[in-house]
Amino acid sequence: MKKKQIIALAVAAALFIVTGAASVLTHAAAGQLFDNSITDMIFNTEDMGYDFPAESFIAVVRVEGTIEEQTETSAFEASQSYQHLTTLDYIDELMYDPDNAGIMLYVDSPGGTAYESSELHDKLKEYSDTTGRPIWAYMAHMAASGGYMASVAADYIAANQETMTGSIGVIISTYDMTGLYEKLGIRYISITSGPMKDSTKMTDEQIQMYQSIVDESYNSFVDKVAEGRNMAREDVLTLADGRIYSAAQALDNGLIDAIDTYDNTLDRMMEEMDCEMIYELPEESDMLAGLFARIESLIPKSEAQTLNEIAAEKESGVLCRIKIPISLEQIRNMSTLVSGYALQHLRWTA
Repeated sequence: MKKKQIIALAVAAALFIVTGAASVLTHAAAGQLFDNSITDMIFNTEDMGYDFPAESFIAVVRVEGTIEEQTETSAFEASQSYQHLTTLDYIDELMYDPDNAGIMLYVDSPGGTAYESSELHDKLKEYSDTTGRPIWAYMAHMAASGGYMASVAADYIAANQETMTGSIGVIISTYDMTGLYEKLGIRYISITSGPMKDSTKMTDEQIQMYQSIVDESYNSFVDKVAEGRNMAREDVLTLADGRIYSAAQALDNGLIDAIDTYDNTLDRMMEEMDCEMIYELPEESDMLAGLFARIESLIPKSEAQTLNEIAAEKESGVLCRIKIPISLEQIRNMSTLVSGYALQHLRWTA
């Protein structure tokens, strides 16, 4: 074998060894990075701690969006505005932090499910009873129904002059689609263990059963308002017919304490607490979520998605205006979906 060939083979072998070693090291480093960073970002598994100040501070707790059960999201999905479990955990951590001087509760919510709304209210009351520290609430665009329930856990409530609040009440909403089924020639069959389980058509007895549940939840809501606002229960009942109130009307009826801006309210609390430090939870990165949300917005919605979104809007109790461009062909196609859609779609909201 020629000398040049031997040298070339030696160089090639050396390069192979170096490249292989570098590949192994790079793979290990990349794997570690993926495990610790990318996976946590995509699947949201990392349990992030709280970097509270080491001096007296007021914590801002934001309740924005529909108050509902927290769901798992990835970096490719837009997360819920309101994170229920995260918020409860945040309040727990504040409860046992010696430097926390109080909570500024920022509410911009139309309400939500009765369970999560009540749980949030009770967690705020637990914070107040355990620490003796003040809670101030500020209402932004809307603090209605479950949003108002959370607010009455505060010692002081301020609202913007354009805020809509109140809507003290509970609703269970459903659909009776038997008429549509009959028109389409569809027969719905429900085989049950008892008459109260039957969902073929809502009977008077079933309506009374659900009404008793609504009344029980409603009375609990009224009690929370009466206690939080230091009002007689009878006075609350006169206001708690489900209507919404402007900020001025809420002030006149004792549902809030002041009409002011958020900055002024926060400055007043800082002054009264003799505290100069504010802490807020850092916002999660939503770059990928925003990108995929933008892509999703360009994809035409199916009829099933349209039906579900209409149902969700109807159940929320929020004043809204729905504009859905829809063709006659789409209306015809929707009729084929009825057989796969729940006859009675229940959701308990406050």
